[in-house]
Amino acid sequence: MGSTRLPGKVLADLGGRPVLAHVLERAALIAPNATLVLAIPAGPSDDPLEEVGLKAGAVIVRGSAEDVLDRYHQAAERAGADAVVRITADCPLLDPAVSSQVVARFLAGDVDYVSNIHPPTFPDGYDTEMMSSAALDAAWYEAAVPYEREHVTPFIWQRPGRFRLANVAEEVDRSSWRLTLDTAEDLERIRRIYQQLGPRGAFGLAQIIALRPTA
Repeated sequence: MGSTRLPGKVLADLGGRPVLAHVLERAALIAPNATLVLAIPAGPSDDPLEEVGLKAGAVIVRGSAEDVLDRYHQAAERAGADAVVRITADCPLLDPAVSSQVVARFLAGDVDYVSNIHPPTFPDGYDTEMMSSAALDAAWYEAAVPYEREHVTPFIWQRPGRFRLANVAEEVDRSSWRLTLDTAEDLERIRRIYQQLGPRGAFGLAQIIALRPTA
């Protein structure tokens, strides 16, 4: 709720529902047997997010607004997780099929951390990371730099000598496509896409690619 460029952006109306409701719905489809956790700040301004999360069937974890790494660690502990998939709440066009590629790569069993952003080839707004709980534990215990605490995973992916890393890439580089939510202009773009492809979000990246000339 504390976004400076677009305050309250995750509660903005998108096809008759809050942005956050779409993100949670899509995230729940990535790995249907996983526990869905909404990790949000503890301040009263974020209370409305908890209501959306509960309605979506998510476990709610609340903590520091600045130490997001601690919130993720709490989420992993609450869920009893062996591994954690990281999705951010400003990605209402997230495609579960894209994120599932990251999960599949992690489940190959030879890595501690996988993403589709090092380097990015998917559009901005499809970012997905997955890490072992052991790697997350190490970051939580040892990360001391504020940047590492705020952005959750840098402690892991900046240490390739310590952690086994992998990246999932798309054949066509579309990393210049902006499909995330950070500004009023982004919101209007995403609303146009939902108007054209369906308010319940039953579409993925392939449909947006086909729509690209008018999106």
